[in-house]
Amino acid sequence: MPAIKPSSIRDLKDRINIYDVVSREVALKKSGSEYKGLSPFNNEKTPSFYVSPDKGFYKCFSSGNSGDAIAFVMEVERLTFTEAVEALAKRFSFELEYEQGNSRAREERSLRQELFELHEVATDFYYEQFLATNKAGEWIRNYWVQGRQFSIEVAEEFKIGFAPTNSVALGELVRKRGFSKEAIEACGLFYAKRGIDPHRMGYRFRGRLMIPIRDHQGRVTAFTARQLEITPQDDPSREAKYVNSPETPIFHKSNLLFNLDRARMKAGPEKPFVMVEGQLDAIRCWSVGLDTAVAPQGTGITESQLRLLKRYEPQLIVLLDGDAAGQKAALRMLPLALAQGVEAVFIPLTDKEDPDDIFREGGSEALEELLKRQLQPIPFACKAHTPPGERLTPQSKAKAAREVFAIIQKSDSEAAKVEFVKQAAQAFELDEQATISDFHRFAGGQAPAPQPAAPPPPPPSAPPVTIAQNGTAPEPSRRKAVYSVEHDILGLCMIEEELGNQIAQIVDQDWIDGTLPEGKLLNFVLNEFLHDMWNGPDSLNENLESAEQRKLVSSIYFEAKSPDNPERFANEALKRLVVKFVDRKSKEIKLEIGRKEATNDHATASALLSELFALNQLKHKPPQVGSLFS
Repeated sequence: MPAIKPSSIRDLKDRINIYDVVSREVALKKSGSEYKGLSPFNNEKTPSFYVSPDKGFYKCFSSGNSGDAIAFVMEVERLTFTEAVEALAKRFSFELEYEQGNSRAREERSLRQELFELHEVATDFYYEQFLATNKAGEWIRNYWVQGRQFSIEVAEEFKIGFAPTNSVALGELVRKRGFSKEAIEACGLFYAKRGIDPHRMGYRFRGRLMIPIRDHQGRVTAFTARQLEITPQDDPSREAKYVNSPETPIFHKSNLLFNLDRARMKAGPEKPFVMVEGQLDAIRCWSVGLDTAVAPQGTGITESQLRLLKRYEPQLIVLLDGDAAGQKAALRMLPLALAQGVEAVFIPLTDKEDPDDIFREGGSEALEELLKRQLQPIPFACKAHTPPGERLTPQSKAKAAREVFAIIQKSDSEAAKVEFVKQAAQAFELDEQATISDFHRFAGGQAPAPQPAAPPPPPPSAPPVTIAQNGTAPEPSRRKAVYSVEHDILGLCMIEEELGNQIAQIVDQDWIDGTLPEGKLLNFVLNEFLHDMWNGPDSLNENLESAEQRKLVSSIYFEAKSPDNPERFANEALKRLVVKFVDRKSKEIKLEIGRKEATNDHATASALLSELFALNQLKHKPPQVGSLFS
């Protein structure tokens, strides 16, 4: 695949603001000149994730991840560099240029990008079939309005579609649009084992109501298809009420929640997320004004989905169906919610109650009535382990308590565990202290050890790490990390530009270890200073070649601040740099002198001795900043 022009990548980075990129994934709050939020990479309660729009970098102190906008998209969406650049270009309507020309021909796109575009084409196709004035279009709209009691406006909002019983037109459309064989085979819409001839390949969705599944960024990644009366009898999945897209490079159902792209914009401390079971339940909630409803793909709620929710709002109301499957799903979810620190409450429904029916009849006000039944996690678990109408014996209480202990053990807070055990004791009518003792034995024989308090987040206005006078810099965890001298000089040049100019005129390129990432970057920065081309973060943004370099630069910008005496620090670092170079070079020269003397090449050996003497002079009197400008 042709490479993207470096100049085009630089133009893209100039066009976008890293805040706009990150805020789609993380709820950010202003903090001085920066923004902070909960890490999208780790489960945490205290924000340790910082974004600097001025510098164009982010830094996550809990995970160590850092970089620019491209690096963020690569990390969060698990994309390659090219895929991340193409994703950002599409998101911000930027036309990329490739080495073989400006054309965005299909063969120039990554497979992931092509799959996103193919799904948009399919969404538009199915929606057009839904709106068609033919007999099938009239039938499906009548089913939607009369049968499901949704409005046409809701269908438009969610791009509800219809897969015709004969879907050859879709195959012809994707071929006409120039989608590659690889994309057609990988998208999950077709059975393409017999090739990609529209008249020969099979179609996964026929005669079904089509619900586009979007990721949290609003991109269509898959479909759920509802069985209809007109679903063909010869359809391989005819008896299945719902048929979903298979897993593809852009669709992993365990990482996605239906309607999160809309709900995350509405959720907040006063409006928690509402977890319902199916897509139509979530659409019903949205249609009556309950706009924070989300649904998993199936009943298996995962840790990834809960972690995704928590990025935007940790409070969650769980309103799954009242049948056995729905209640089992809620119980499976409970320990995951405790482990992720999600503040979930559960609304138990009877097996005759369905959220779709409840909200269709009662509107959003129905939630207020339902909330009167809400149970905290542990009382809900205790109730689920108590057979209705039965009085538990001491033995059955102990057995049920152990089942609940297994859930409590997943909590991420030792203090919360104690409170949860007390709640279980009350629910099962057990002695509180005895139940706490039983839990300690269940958990490993000891009382929970007190956890050390988490270190406070770094102050927003001043990054938390100082370049120390000995050339080391403590990490946010307060452990000291020993950096190379190239790293220390690089950091100093980036934050003390006047000294950077002086250092550039002193340092010889040979003194720098170019095998180190920081050494390679230091050479670039000093060259920029030397030719009066240094432009702060913008100079780096345009020229960082690798993820390692981007991480290095963002770490320095976020962690380093000027030493108390920058000039003294610079001179000490220069001395270390010279000593390191001279020691390395001297070893090489001494070996070469030995070889020359062994061959009686005394003239060359003598010249090398003179070079060795000059190096020793340099070592004992290295150049200093300030001396050139005093």
